[in-house]
Amino acid sequence: MNLEIKIELPSELLATLRAAPNEFVSQMRMAAAIKWYELGKISQSKASEIAGVSRQSFLAALNDYGVSPFQETGEDLLRENSHD
Repeated sequence: MNLEIKIELPSELLATLRAAPNEFVSQMRMAAAIKWYELGKISQSKASEIAGVSRQSFLAALNDYGVSPFQETGEDLLRENSHD
């Protein structure tokens, strides 16, 4: 099931970003998916689905946005290893 959402934005925004409307929507979907993934709210699989790209393309986008593909922090790993 698909959901359509209408978002009103200033008309000059597309010109500022130098993006066509469909390109802008793709960028918004990717940015939202990456942020939700970064916050640990969704998996890589769900994020790639939201972004409308393959998981491999999503992983490449994470790199472009400077986001780690790993959801565990260094502190998580240290805590996990200290229990061994």
